Order: sequence, then structure tokens, then C-alpha cells
Amino acid sequence: MLLLLLIFILQNGQRTDVHFFGAQGQLSMGVALLLAAVFGVLLVTVQATVRRIVQLRLLTPRRRTTPSTTITRPGPPDTEPGADVPEERN
Repeated sequence: MLLLLLIFILQNGQRTDVHFFGAQGQLSMGVALLLAAVFGVLLVTVQATVRRIVQLRLLTPRRRTTPSTTITRPGPPDTEPGADVPEERN
């Protein structure tokens, strides 16, 4: 695959002017196309990653705890009245 990429760059060696946000310069056509493809892939990947992170954060319930809040666990349900009172032994 790298060999094909190298052949592509070498066959598209004519120089071209590149203007991007006020910056300008000259690059070979193959390098300019390669850079455009790489930056396009990066842009799509970053956008998709950010979208997925936001989606997961919206779906995940957030727990807010304060220092004064204590978490208590409910005990087993009482089956008989007075079941929590220990029995007396003889």
C-alpha cells in the first residue's frame, strides 16, 4: 500500500500553488492531495468521536453527591412484626 502511495506522489510531481487561510506556498500535487486526504480523515474522526462522547454523556445518568448526603441501603423486608427484636434464651 505504501508503494502505491509513493508511486502516486511521484507521478503527480508538478508544482501547484496552495492558499489556505491566508497562508500560501507551493507543493507538489501528490503531496497536496495526500495532505488534504489525511486532514479530511482526521476531521471526520475527531467530529465522530466528539459526537459519540456527547451522546454517551447524555445517556449516562449523573449522580450528584454532597458531603452531607449519606447513602443508606434498605434492609430486608420484615416478615413478622417484631422480627428485629432478638429472642430471649433460657
